Amino acid sequence: MWPVFWTAARAYAPYITFPVAFVVGAVGYHLEWFIRGTPPPPADEQSVAELREDRRLEELKGGDGTQVTSLKDKLEFTPKAALNRNRPEKS
Repeated sequence: MWPVFWTAARAYAPYITFPVAFVVGAVGYHLEWFIRGTPPPPADEQSVAELREDRRLEELKGGDGTQVTSLKDKLEFTPKAALNRNRPEKS
């Protein structure tokens, strides 16, 4: 009788072990949450983009928005084009 039982258990092992593992896992999951308790709700955190935007708004808050640097002033510091580096400058 034992050889028949072991042969059947080996053939139907997935059908036997899956429900047992499912029940053990479900009981363990609910037992863990019962012991641990419900977690507190997470605080609303701002994204990195929102933090950066808030910081930049704070920086602009004290200054005058109409006083900006000219584009001509900004062009002084731009490097020469890479293709013109090896050409002799015209005098």
